Amino acid sequence: MHDLPRLARKITRTLFIAQSLCSAGFIATATVSSIVGASLSGNVALAGLPATMYLLGTALSSLGWGYGMDLLGRRGGISLGLAIGVVGSAIAVAAIGRGSLSIFLLGMTLMGVANAAMQLARFAAAEVHSPAERGRAISNVVVGGTIGAVLGPLLVGPTGRLAVSVGVDELAGPFALSAFLVLGASLLVLAGLRPDPKELGRSLVENAEGEAASPVLPRPIASVLRQPAAALAVLSMILGQLVMVMLMVITSLFMHDHDHPLTAISFVISSHTVGMYAFSILSGRLTDRLGRGPVIAIGAGTLVIASMLARVSPEVAPLAIALFLLGLGWNFCYVGGSSLLADQLAPAERARIQGVNDLLIGLVSALGSLGSGLVFASVGYPTMGLVGAVASLALLLAASRWLRVQPRTAPAG
Repeated sequence: MHDLPRLARKITRTLFIAQSLCSAGFIATATVSSIVGASLSGNVALAGLPATMYLLGTALSSLGWGYGMDLLGRRGGISLGLAIGVVGSAIAVAAIGRGSLSIFLLGMTLMGVANAAMQLARFAAAEVHSPAERGRAISNVVVGGTIGAVLGPLLVGPTGRLAVSVGVDELAGPFALSAFLVLGASLLVLAGLRPDPKELGRSLVENAEGEAASPVLPRPIASVLRQPAAALAVLSMILGQLVMVMLMVITSLFMHDHDHPLTAISFVISSHTVGMYAFSILSGRLTDRLGRGPVIAIGAGTLVIASMLARVSPEVAPLAIALFLLGLGWNFCYVGGSSLLADQLAPAERARIQGVNDLLIGLVSALGSLGSGLVFASVGYPTMGLVGAVASLALLLAASRWLRVQPRTAPAG
């Protein structure tokens, strides 16, 4: 018999480090991707196109990774996905050298494909823990984004100078860094995820006392998503992502229009990043202690407050607080929703349905990113805050209704 607790801790540590490495690499490239897009295209209007291709790569490959991880296992699927990210980063470096926008966009898309595989790692951590520990396991992987959010932007300058010193465009430096870090993460996953979380999760189900046996055949995806608990889990992640992306993406432009310097804009966005990741440990513990539904409700309520506060003033202080709360509310919805979804799935259902979930999240991210500018131009930032508040309130009402009708849901595995 496996020493399940020890192996679960090892797997979670491995995924945390891999998440930290990948987020540092990808956030470093995100810092300069709009500059590269504008430079290679010669059109400022296309500056956001690389980020859009990255988000679409993440969204459209999530379902494929869901099925792929059933075939290859979590270890094989995640390590292969990250290897694709290494290729994508290298292609981006070459594209910058050749001045080719189309090749650069291909590289960004492949990096998004890698990100999709890495995002599913939170569920790999969840399936090797008992239901009482899943929230903390997921949050322990998500918190790796904090390291990337801090280190990624800090490494942009040094890697750019290093690139120049070897005769390469300075904008290629962060993408070379990404290739190096993501390669390290891929090799780490390949070496550290033994035994495969998929098999370890099955052993956990077989050995757990009082846990329902897995169905012989996995349920259809639509059947699972019609269940109230699963529907709430997916809704919490989708609406939390939509509100977060819609406001976050356009805040920099809103502040620029009010003549704030880049230092002030950077401070506000940094406060948002801190809210997104720094309190993951807290949200994970609350998810296990209070329950999934209450944490989703807290997250939705926080998003309501954040969206309304964003409407108050264009000054730095209220915007920084609003964006911090926006990130925090997203984190609670993301960790609580991920844990609730993991509870509903038997081992044979996990990868497919989690892939569908992340496909929807990715599509919403791309939609929010593309649409935020149009909405901002049409109705303005304060009205966008009102739209975010209404969407968040709808999620809060859904969570409250679910808690009244079904305060506890037995996990399926």
